[in-house]
Amino acid sequence: METGKNSQTNIVRSYHRYLKLQRGFSPNTLDAYQRDLRKLLDYLEHEGKSVYKVELADLQHFAATLHDIGIHPRSQCRILSGVRSFFRFMQMDGWREDDPSELLESPVLGEHLPEVLSAEEVDALEESIDLSKWEGPRNKAIIEVLFSCGLRVSELVNLKLSSLYVEEQYVKVLGKGSKERLVPISPKALKELNNWFVDRNLMKIKPGEEDFVFLNRRGAHLTRTMILIMIKRQAVEAGITKTISPHTLRHSFATALLEGGADLRAIQAMLGHESIGTTEIYTHIDMSTLRQEILEHHPRNMRKE
Repeated sequence: METGKNSQTNIVRSYHRYLKLQRGFSPNTLDAYQRDLRKLLDYLEHEGKSVYKVELADLQHFAATLHDIGIHPRSQCRILSGVRSFFRFMQMDGWREDDPSELLESPVLGEHLPEVLSAEEVDALEESIDLSKWEGPRNKAIIEVLFSCGLRVSELVNLKLSSLYVEEQYVKVLGKGSKERLVPISPKALKELNNWFVDRNLMKIKPGEEDFVFLNRRGAHLTRTMILIMIKRQAVEAGITKTISPHTLRHSFATALLEGGADLRAIQAMLGHESIGTTEIYTHIDMSTLRQEILEHHPRNMRKE
């Protein structure tokens, strides 16, 4: 079997096709996997190692190098997860007989609970928006749809008019791996969308962009960065000191459902999580809230006046 650079290039191309066609990864996820794999390939080239000859000890040294150059443990975990995926593919596709990454361990992470906003804080975020400005109704609709539907920011920027089922009060969402799901949309979110559509209907929209729900001033659909900047700016305007992003509203959506008594499987379906394990982070959030309630209100913890 050829083990030269050209052959390695062919493996990487085959792996890319596998992730795109069989795993159904989005362009953004594909780019992330490619960048992380490039870190490993550059390291191996520096060490004079071929992907065919890599052993567990080489990968452990690579992992130690990630730590030494100051890469955050969470990013280390992501990179090493990609390394394991690559070598599993090599074994599965017949490039190697073994998988040297099988016993490769990731750094242990402490439990990280994402920031969440209460409904009152989301209201404050929306109330801080200047509705006299052109983008005001649009931004209010964006925040309300994120909070009411629990969308990923990539799902929001790609939301289409043809995916809104107003009478049924559902939206059709294209999620990770090009998987579609139906998510209920609240009457308040529909109201804010209708307010935005008043201005949207007066716009000159770029050809090919007519079906996107949210547009910029030039009539083109928004980017994820635009949404992030807007939400961070509104948090400052609303006096919210938490570090938030569009994903915070997704976390807040799930947490509000759980605290309201929703079934975890239903939340999993609405969020589009492939694994229930991903959804279970919200049980930790709920338990931390419960613990605080116990500390504040249980008679054994209350100080006597």
